[in-house]
Amino acid sequence: MTRLAERAERIRLALFDVDGVMTDGRLYIGPGGVEMKAFHVRDGHGLRRLMAAGIEVGVISGRPSEAARARLHDLGVAHVFLAARDKGTVLDRLLTQMDLQPEQVAFMGDDHPDLGIMQRVGLALTVADAHASVLARAHWVSALPGGQGAVREACDWLLRQQGRRP
Repeated sequence: MTRLAERAERIRLALFDVDGVMTDGRLYIGPGGVEMKAFHVRDGHGLRRLMAAGIEVGVISGRPSEAARARLHDLGVAHVFLAARDKGTVLDRLLTQMDLQPEQVAFMGDDHPDLGIMQRVGLALTVADAHASVLARAHWVSALPGGQGAVREACDWLLRQQGRRP
């Protein structure tokens, strides 16, 4: 078994950033400052498959977003932290609350604000179009860009590594 497979096998909590991971990173601002985001339906199905397999799913994003909150609520994601100024503090809270060790956590990010948490967890995932500094530090990189099915790809890969059907 490869070192990467061993990392994946231990995962009990999968965390994701929103902008640039679950979306393509673009912000659509309408009249009155209303923000809209596009989410790929396949990514949502991947998150549901993880949850059905008993892997906890959560989101830690530095930006507030009612669009993201609505989508994650619709998917049944239990651990949603938006406008998180310090992603590491959120991770610490989740580790304590869920009685997990960092090596039991995966995080998928795409840019500088994600590096701190990516360096602390057992499995650092990223999207194909992530910033070069993130690509250099990730354990696994999707073939797809953010917002275009990369989350689904990561979910399917993780399930396969754990011997489960995606």
